[in-house]
Amino acid sequence: MRRGFFIHTTGCKANQWDSSVISARLREAGLEPAPQGEASFIIVNGCTVTGGAVRDIRRFIGRMKRENPSARIILAGCHAQVYPEDNFGADLVLGQAEKFSIAHYIDRTGSFVAPRGPLDIEELPRDPAAQGKTRFFLKIQDGCDRFCSYCVVPFARGMPRSRPFEEIRGVMERLEGIGIQEVVLTGIEISAWRDGEYGYGLTELLRVLDDLVSPRRIRLSSVDPLMFTDEFIAAAARSPKIAKSFHIPLQSASNRILDAMGRPYRTEYIRTLLDRLLDAMPDAGVGMDVIAGFPGEDARCFEETREFLNSAGIYYLHVFPFSSRPGTRASLMDGQVPEKEKKIRVKELKLIDEKKRAAFHGRFVGTRALIIPETKRYLGRYMRGYTGNYIPVHIPYEGLRENRATIVHIERVENGIVVGRAVSE
Repeated sequence: MRRGFFIHTTGCKANQWDSSVISARLREAGLEPAPQGEASFIIVNGCTVTGGAVRDIRRFIGRMKRENPSARIILAGCHAQVYPEDNFGADLVLGQAEKFSIAHYIDRTGSFVAPRGPLDIEELPRDPAAQGKTRFFLKIQDGCDRFCSYCVVPFARGMPRSRPFEEIRGVMERLEGIGIQEVVLTGIEISAWRDGEYGYGLTELLRVLDDLVSPRRIRLSSVDPLMFTDEFIAAAARSPKIAKSFHIPLQSASNRILDAMGRPYRTEYIRTLLDRLLDAMPDAGVGMDVIAGFPGEDARCFEETREFLNSAGIYYLHVFPFSSRPGTRASLMDGQVPEKEKKIRVKELKLIDEKKRAAFHGRFVGTRALIIPETKRYLGRYMRGYTGNYIPVHIPYEGLRENRATIVHIERVENGIVVGRAVSE
Protein backbone atom coordinates (compact mmCIF):
# COMPACT_ATOMS: atom_id res chain seq x y z
CA MET A 1 0.00 0.00 0.00
CA ARG A 2 1.37 3.41 -0.94
CA ARG A 3 2.14 5.88 1.76
CA GLY A 4 -0.22 8.85 1.98
CA PHE A 5 0.36 12.52 2.71
CA PHE A 6 -1.79 15.36 3.97
CA ILE A 7 -0.88 19.04 3.51
CA HIS A 8 -2.12 21.70 5.93
CA THR A 9 -1.68 25.18 4.47
CA THR A 10 -1.87 28.46 6.38
CA GLY A 11 -1.42 32.01 5.17
CA CYS A 12 -1.49 33.67 1.78
CA LYS A 13 -2.46 32.60 -1.73
CA ALA A 14 1.21 32.15 -2.58
CA ASN A 15 1.30 29.46 0.10
CA GLN A 16 -1.70 27.79 -1.54
CA TRP A 17 0.25 27.64 -4.80
CA ASP A 18 3.33 26.34 -3.00
CA SER A 19 1.28 23.57 -1.42
CA SER A 20 -0.09 22.56 -4.81
CA VAL A 21 3.50 22.28 -6.10
CA ILE A 22 4.53 20.23 -3.04
CA SER A 23 1.55 17.95 -3.65
CA ALA A 24 2.52 17.52 -7.30
CA ARG A 25 6.12 16.68 -6.32
CA LEU A 26 4.93 14.01 -3.88
CA ARG A 27 2.56 12.52 -6.45
CA GLU A 28 5.40 12.36 -8.95
CA ALA A 29 7.42 10.45 -6.31
CA GLY A 30 4.63 7.87 -5.97
CA LEU A 31 2.85 9.09 -2.83
CA GLU A 32 -0.89 9.71 -2.68
CA PRO A 33 -3.05 12.21 -0.79
CA ALA A 34 -4.77 10.82 2.29
CA PRO A 35 -7.07 12.07 5.06
CA GLN A 36 -5.13 13.68 7.91
CA GLY A 37 -6.06 10.88 10.30
CA GLU A 38 -4.65 8.21 7.98
CA ALA A 39 -1.68 9.94 6.38
CA SER A 40 1.87 8.69 6.90
CA PHE A 41 3.17 12.24 6.40
CA ILE A 42 1.55 15.41 7.76
CA ILE A 43 3.06 18.44 6.00
CA VAL A 44 2.48 21.89 7.50
CA ASN A 45 3.19 24.66 5.01
CA GLY A 46 3.08 27.34 7.65
CA CYS A 47 2.76 31.11 7.61
CA THR A 48 4.75 33.18 10.12
CA VAL A 49 3.52 36.72 9.38
CA THR A 50 1.70 37.06 12.72
CA GLY A 51 1.79 35.52 16.16
CA GLY A 52 -1.69 34.19 15.47
CA ALA A 53 -0.43 32.29 12.43
CA VAL A 54 2.27 30.69 14.55
CA ARG A 55 -0.27 29.69 17.21
CA ASP A 56 -2.28 27.98 14.49
CA ILE A 57 0.77 25.94 13.48
CA ARG A 58 1.45 24.93 17.08
CA ARG A 59 -2.14 23.90 17.72
CA PHE A 60 -2.42 21.90 14.51
CA ILE A 61 0.82 20.01 15.12
CA GLY A 62 -0.24 19.29 18.70
CA ARG A 63 -3.59 17.96 17.50
CA MET A 64 -1.98 15.76 14.86
CA LYS A 65 0.38 14.26 17.42
CA ARG A 66 -2.66 13.23 19.43
CA GLU A 67 -4.91 12.10 16.60
CA ASN A 68 -2.33 10.48 14.30
CA PRO A 69 0.69 9.71 16.52
CA SER A 70 2.33 7.38 13.96
CA ALA A 71 2.53 10.07 11.27
CA ARG A 72 5.75 11.95 10.57
CA ILE A 73 5.26 15.71 10.99
CA ILE A 74 7.00 17.95 8.45
CA LEU A 75 7.12 21.72 9.00
CA ALA A 76 7.94 23.60 5.81
CA GLY A 77 7.95 27.07 4.30
CA CYS A 78 7.98 30.55 5.78
CA HIS A 79 7.93 29.76 9.49
CA ALA A 80 10.49 27.01 9.06
CA GLN A 81 12.77 29.35 7.10
CA VAL A 82 12.81 32.17 9.65
CA TYR A 83 12.39 30.30 12.95
CA PRO A 84 13.57 26.70 12.32
CA GLU A 85 14.26 26.09 16.00
CA ASP A 86 10.64 26.95 16.84
CA ASN A 87 9.32 23.76 15.24
CA PHE A 88 6.90 22.36 17.87
CA GLY A 89 8.46 18.91 17.76
CA ALA A 90 8.22 18.35 14.00
CA ASP A 91 10.24 15.37 12.76
CA LEU A 92 11.51 17.25 9.71
CA VAL A 93 11.94 20.99 9.07
CA LEU A 94 12.35 22.28 5.50
CA GLY A 95 13.05 25.83 4.35
CA GLN A 96 11.78 27.62 1.26
CA ALA A 97 14.15 25.98 -1.22
CA GLU A 98 14.03 22.55 0.38
CA LYS A 99 10.24 22.25 0.48
CA PHE A 100 10.10 21.99 -3.32
CA SER A 101 12.47 18.99 -3.15
CA ILE A 102 10.40 17.39 -0.43
CA ALA A 103 10.58 13.87 -1.88
CA HIS A 104 14.36 13.96 -1.38
CA TYR A 105 13.96 14.65 2.35
CA ILE A 106 10.73 12.84 3.14
CA ASP A 107 12.27 10.00 5.16
CA ARG A 108 14.96 12.08 6.86
CA THR A 109 14.85 13.63 10.32
CA GLY A 110 16.12 17.02 11.45
CA SER A 111 16.31 20.56 10.12
CA PHE A 112 17.27 21.34 6.54
CA VAL A 113 17.06 25.08 6.05
CA ALA A 114 19.55 26.86 3.83
CA PRO A 115 20.68 30.30 5.06
CA ARG A 116 18.84 33.21 3.51
CA GLY A 117 20.30 33.89 0.10
CA PRO A 118 19.33 34.11 -3.57
CA LEU A 119 16.44 31.84 -4.50
CA ASP A 120 15.01 30.88 -7.86
CA ILE A 121 11.33 30.72 -8.74
CA GLU A 122 10.35 27.08 -8.42
CA GLU A 123 9.83 25.02 -11.56
CA LEU A 124 6.28 24.38 -12.62
CA PRO A 125 5.00 20.90 -11.79
CA ARG A 126 4.34 18.60 -14.73
CA ASP A 127 0.63 19.10 -14.25
CA PRO A 128 0.03 22.56 -12.74
CA ALA A 129 -3.68 22.15 -13.43
CA ALA A 130 -3.96 19.50 -10.69
CA GLN A 131 -5.16 22.13 -8.18
CA GLY A 132 -8.67 21.02 -9.09
CA LYS A 133 -10.41 24.28 -8.20
CA THR A 134 -12.70 26.59 -10.10
CA ARG A 135 -10.34 29.47 -9.48
CA PHE A 136 -6.72 28.61 -10.26
CA PHE A 137 -3.98 30.38 -8.29
CA LEU A 138 -0.86 30.92 -10.40
CA LYS A 139 2.19 32.27 -8.62
CA ILE A 140 4.01 34.55 -11.04
CA GLN A 141 6.39 36.16 -8.53
CA ASP A 142 7.98 35.49 -5.15
CA GLY A 143 9.97 37.47 -2.60
CA CYS A 144 10.13 41.10 -1.47
CA ASP A 145 12.91 43.62 -0.83
CA ARG A 146 10.88 46.35 0.88
CA PHE A 147 11.82 45.41 4.47
CA CYS A 148 8.93 47.31 6.04
CA SER A 149 9.64 47.66 9.73
CA TYR A 150 6.90 45.24 10.87
CA CYS A 151 7.30 42.56 8.21
CA VAL A 152 9.19 39.28 8.36
CA VAL A 153 8.34 38.30 4.78
CA PRO A 154 11.69 39.30 3.15
CA PHE A 155 13.44 37.06 5.69
CA ALA A 156 11.01 34.24 4.94
CA ARG A 157 10.70 34.56 1.18
CA GLY A 158 13.94 36.14 0.02
CA MET A 159 14.46 38.71 -2.70
CA PRO A 160 12.07 39.23 -5.64
CA ARG A 161 12.13 36.77 -8.52
CA SER A 162 9.68 36.27 -11.35
CA ARG A 163 8.22 33.47 -13.44
CA PRO A 164 9.22 33.96 -17.09
CA PHE A 165 6.56 35.21 -19.45
CA GLU A 166 6.80 32.15 -21.66
CA GLU A 167 5.98 29.90 -18.70
CA ILE A 168 2.96 32.06 -17.89
CA ARG A 169 1.83 31.88 -21.52
CA GLY A 170 2.14 28.09 -21.52
CA VAL A 171 0.17 27.65 -18.30
CA MET A 172 -2.58 29.98 -19.50
CA GLU A 173 -3.00 27.93 -22.69
CA ARG A 174 -3.15 24.67 -20.74
CA LEU A 175 -5.69 26.03 -18.27
CA GLU A 176 -7.92 27.34 -21.01
CA GLY A 177 -7.68 23.96 -22.73
CA ILE A 178 -9.02 22.08 -19.71
CA GLY A 179 -11.83 24.53 -19.06
CA ILE A 180 -10.55 26.62 -16.14
CA GLN A 181 -12.57 29.84 -16.13
CA GLU A 182 -10.61 32.09 -13.75
CA VAL A 183 -6.95 32.51 -12.85
CA VAL A 184 -5.67 34.54 -9.89
CA LEU A 185 -2.18 35.93 -10.50
CA THR A 186 -0.52 35.78 -7.13
CA GLY A 187 2.83 36.35 -5.50
CA ILE A 188 4.38 38.12 -2.56
CA GLU A 189 4.77 41.43 -4.42
CA ILE A 190 3.36 41.00 -7.91
CA SER A 191 4.13 44.63 -8.74
CA ALA A 192 7.78 43.50 -8.76
CA TRP A 193 7.14 40.99 -11.56
CA ARG A 194 9.62 41.39 -14.41
CA ASP A 195 10.46 39.39 -17.51
CA GLY A 196 14.07 39.81 -18.58
CA GLU A 197 13.69 38.43 -22.09
CA TYR A 198 10.84 40.70 -23.18
CA GLY A 199 11.41 43.58 -20.76
CA TYR A 200 7.84 43.35 -19.49
CA GLY A 201 6.59 44.60 -16.14
CA LEU A 202 3.15 43.96 -14.67
CA THR A 203 1.46 46.69 -16.77
CA GLU A 204 2.80 45.16 -19.99
CA LEU A 205 1.72 41.70 -18.80
CA LEU A 206 -1.87 42.93 -18.40
CA ARG A 207 -1.83 44.28 -21.93
CA VAL A 208 -0.33 41.13 -23.45
CA LEU A 209 -2.72 38.80 -21.61
CA ASP A 210 -5.62 40.29 -23.58
CA ASP A 211 -4.21 38.72 -26.76
CA LEU A 212 -3.20 35.35 -25.28
CA VAL A 213 -5.18 32.13 -25.16
CA SER A 214 -6.22 32.05 -21.50
CA PRO A 215 -9.15 31.55 -19.15
CA ARG A 216 -11.83 34.18 -19.62
CA ARG A 217 -11.20 35.98 -16.31
CA ILE A 218 -7.87 36.95 -14.74
CA ARG A 219 -7.84 38.34 -11.23
CA LEU A 220 -4.95 40.06 -9.46
CA SER A 221 -3.98 39.37 -5.87
CA SER A 222 -2.67 42.15 -3.62
CA VAL A 223 -1.05 45.00 -5.58
CA ASP A 224 1.33 47.56 -4.09
CA PRO A 225 -0.08 51.12 -4.01
CA LEU A 226 2.85 52.47 -6.04
CA MET A 227 1.89 50.16 -8.93
CA PHE A 228 -1.24 52.22 -9.65
CA THR A 229 0.18 54.52 -12.29
CA ASP A 230 -2.05 56.03 -14.95
CA GLU A 231 -0.72 53.41 -17.40
CA PHE A 232 -1.51 50.50 -15.07
CA ILE A 233 -5.01 51.78 -14.31
CA ALA A 234 -5.70 52.31 -18.03
CA ALA A 235 -4.47 48.81 -18.91
CA ALA A 236 -6.69 47.24 -16.26
CA ALA A 237 -9.70 49.36 -17.22
CA ARG A 238 -9.44 48.52 -20.94
CA SER A 239 -8.91 44.79 -20.47
CA PRO A 240 -11.90 42.51 -21.08
CA LYS A 241 -10.17 39.80 -19.03
CA ILE A 242 -8.81 41.58 -15.96
CA ALA A 243 -11.32 41.44 -13.10
CA LYS A 244 -12.22 44.86 -11.76
CA SER A 245 -11.26 44.04 -8.19
CA PHE A 246 -8.12 45.33 -6.51
CA HIS A 247 -6.64 44.61 -3.10
CA ILE A 248 -4.29 47.30 -1.80
CA PRO A 249 -2.06 46.90 1.29
CA LEU A 250 -2.69 50.32 2.85
CA GLN A 251 -1.71 49.35 6.45
CA SER A 252 -2.37 52.83 7.91
CA ALA A 253 -3.83 56.20 6.92
CA SER A 254 -1.68 58.14 9.39
CA ASN A 255 1.40 59.63 7.77
CA ARG A 256 3.34 59.38 11.02
CA ILE A 257 2.64 55.66 11.26
CA LEU A 258 3.36 55.10 7.58
CA ASP A 259 6.76 56.70 8.22
CA ALA A 260 7.42 54.37 11.15
CA MET A 261 6.31 51.38 9.10
CA GLY A 262 8.70 52.29 6.30
CA ARG A 263 5.87 52.52 3.76
CA PRO A 264 6.92 54.72 0.78
CA TYR A 265 3.68 56.69 0.27
CA ARG A 266 1.42 59.06 2.16
CA THR A 267 -2.30 59.23 2.75
CA GLU A 268 -2.74 61.98 0.17
CA TYR A 269 -1.32 59.68 -2.50
CA ILE A 270 -3.77 56.91 -1.57
CA ARG A 271 -6.71 59.28 -1.74
CA THR A 272 -5.64 60.44 -5.22
CA LEU A 273 -5.04 56.82 -6.24
CA LEU A 274 -8.61 55.90 -5.30
CA ASP A 275 -10.00 58.89 -7.16
CA ARG A 276 -8.14 57.92 -10.35
CA LEU A 277 -8.94 54.23 -10.03
CA LEU A 278 -12.66 54.70 -9.41
CA ASP A 279 -12.92 57.37 -12.06
CA ALA A 280 -11.60 54.85 -14.61
CA MET A 281 -13.60 51.90 -13.18
CA PRO A 282 -16.56 53.23 -11.16
CA ASP A 283 -17.83 49.75 -10.23
CA ALA A 284 -14.44 48.36 -9.17
CA GLY A 285 -14.31 46.58 -5.84
CA VAL A 286 -11.35 47.88 -3.82
CA GLY A 287 -10.20 46.18 -0.65
CA MET A 288 -7.47 47.24 1.75
CA ASP A 289 -5.25 45.71 4.43
CA VAL A 290 -5.04 47.73 7.66
CA ILE A 291 -2.90 47.13 10.76
CA ALA A 292 -4.31 48.36 14.08
CA GLY A 293 -2.13 49.16 17.07
CA PHE A 294 1.26 49.66 15.41
CA PRO A 295 3.88 50.97 17.87
CA GLY A 296 3.39 54.70 18.35
CA GLU A 297 -0.19 54.69 17.05
CA ASP A 298 -1.82 56.99 19.55
CA ALA A 299 -5.50 57.96 19.57
CA ARG A 300 -4.96 60.74 17.05
CA CYS A 301 -3.15 58.48 14.57
CA PHE A 302 -5.86 55.85 14.87
CA GLU A 303 -8.55 58.46 14.34
CA GLU A 304 -6.81 59.61 11.14
CA THR A 305 -6.98 56.06 9.82
CA ARG A 306 -10.57 55.58 10.90
CA GLU A 307 -11.74 58.84 9.32
CA PHE A 308 -9.94 58.07 6.07
CA LEU A 309 -11.47 54.61 5.79
CA ASN A 310 -14.95 55.87 6.61
CA SER A 311 -14.77 58.40 3.79
CA ALA A 312 -12.93 56.28 1.21
CA GLY A 313 -14.83 54.71 -1.68
CA ILE A 314 -13.72 51.17 -0.88
CA TYR A 315 -15.54 47.84 -0.73
CA TYR A 316 -13.99 45.98 2.20
CA LEU A 317 -11.16 45.82 4.74
CA HIS A 318 -8.88 43.09 6.00
CA VAL A 319 -8.04 44.19 9.54
CA PHE A 320 -5.12 42.85 11.56
CA PRO A 321 -3.85 43.73 15.02
CA PHE A 322 -0.15 44.56 15.01
CA SER A 323 1.81 41.42 15.77
CA SER A 324 5.41 41.81 16.86
CA ARG A 325 7.72 39.46 14.96
CA PRO A 326 11.19 38.75 16.36
CA GLY A 327 13.93 40.14 14.15
CA THR A 328 11.94 43.06 12.74
CA ARG A 329 12.61 46.70 13.59
CA ALA A 330 9.07 47.24 14.83
CA SER A 331 9.53 44.60 17.53
CA LEU A 332 12.06 46.92 19.21
CA MET A 333 10.15 50.18 18.84
CA ASP A 334 8.88 52.26 21.74
CA GLY A 335 5.19 52.97 22.15
CA GLN A 336 3.89 49.40 22.00
CA VAL A 337 0.08 49.48 22.13
CA PRO A 338 -1.56 47.30 24.84
CA GLU A 339 -3.31 44.18 23.54
CA LYS A 340 -6.63 45.31 25.00
CA GLU A 341 -6.47 48.57 23.06
CA LYS A 342 -5.54 46.72 19.86
CA LYS A 343 -8.67 44.60 20.21
CA ILE A 344 -10.82 47.70 20.63
CA ARG A 345 -9.34 49.29 17.50
CA VAL A 346 -9.69 46.09 15.47
CA LYS A 347 -13.34 45.91 16.47
CA GLU A 348 -13.94 49.51 15.39
CA LEU A 349 -12.30 48.94 12.01
CA LYS A 350 -14.24 45.73 11.46
CA LEU A 351 -17.44 47.70 11.97
CA ILE A 352 -16.33 49.96 9.13
CA ASP A 353 -15.67 46.84 7.06
CA GLU A 354 -19.19 45.54 7.72
CA LYS A 355 -20.70 48.88 6.75
CA LYS A 356 -18.64 49.12 3.57
CA ARG A 357 -19.48 45.57 2.45
CA ALA A 358 -23.19 46.09 3.07
CA ALA A 359 -23.22 49.35 1.12
CA PHE A 360 -21.28 47.88 -1.80
CA HIS A 361 -23.44 44.76 -2.00
CA GLY A 362 -26.63 46.80 -1.78
CA ARG A 363 -25.50 49.05 -4.58
CA PHE A 364 -25.64 46.17 -7.07
CA VAL A 365 -29.03 44.73 -6.12
CA GLY A 366 -31.16 44.68 -9.28
CA THR A 367 -28.17 44.41 -11.64
CA ARG A 368 -26.76 41.54 -13.66
CA ALA A 369 -23.26 40.09 -13.42
CA LEU A 370 -21.20 37.12 -14.53
CA ILE A 371 -20.13 34.56 -11.94
CA ILE A 372 -18.39 31.19 -12.12
CA PRO A 373 -20.17 28.96 -9.57
CA GLU A 374 -18.09 26.72 -7.32
CA THR A 375 -18.89 23.23 -6.03
CA LYS A 376 -19.39 23.84 -2.33
CA ARG A 377 -22.94 24.07 -0.95
CA TYR A 378 -23.93 27.00 1.27
CA LEU A 379 -26.80 26.79 3.74
CA GLY A 380 -27.68 23.49 2.11
CA ARG A 381 -29.25 25.08 -0.96
CA TYR A 382 -26.92 27.60 -2.60
CA MET A 383 -23.82 27.55 -4.72
CA ARG A 384 -21.58 30.59 -4.90
CA GLY A 385 -19.54 32.45 -7.47
CA TYR A 386 -17.79 35.82 -7.57
CA THR A 387 -18.55 38.74 -9.82
CA GLY A 388 -15.74 40.58 -11.57
CA ASN A 389 -15.69 43.12 -8.74
CA TYR A 390 -15.57 40.32 -6.16
CA ILE A 391 -19.12 40.16 -4.85
CA PRO A 392 -19.96 36.62 -3.70
CA VAL A 393 -23.34 35.85 -5.27
CA HIS A 394 -25.32 32.82 -4.03
CA ILE A 395 -27.72 31.12 -6.44
CA PRO A 396 -29.90 28.00 -6.03
CA TYR A 397 -27.70 24.92 -6.25
CA GLU A 398 -27.50 23.23 -9.66
CA GLY A 399 -24.57 20.85 -10.00
CA LEU A 400 -24.37 21.31 -13.76
CA ARG A 401 -23.48 24.97 -13.29
CA GLU A 402 -20.20 24.24 -11.48
CA ASN A 403 -17.31 26.03 -13.23
CA ARG A 404 -19.64 27.31 -15.96
CA ALA A 405 -19.79 31.04 -16.58
CA THR A 406 -23.30 32.12 -15.60
CA ILE A 407 -25.11 35.42 -15.88
CA VAL A 408 -27.02 36.15 -12.69
CA HIS A 409 -29.56 38.71 -11.59
CA ILE A 410 -28.68 39.98 -8.10
CA GLU A 411 -32.00 40.02 -6.24
CA ARG A 412 -31.35 40.86 -2.62
CA VAL A 413 -29.03 40.85 0.38
CA GLU A 414 -30.40 38.53 3.06
CA ASN A 415 -28.70 38.22 6.45
CA GLY A 416 -25.48 39.48 4.93
CA ILE A 417 -25.62 37.04 1.98
CA VAL A 418 -25.96 38.29 -1.58
CA VAL A 419 -28.62 36.20 -3.31
CA GLY A 420 -29.36 35.99 -7.01
CA ARG A 421 -30.68 33.70 -9.73
CA ALA A 422 -29.26 32.47 -13.00
CA VAL A 423 -30.79 34.12 -16.04
CA SER A 424 -28.62 32.68 -18.84
CA GLU A 425 -25.23 31.16 -19.56
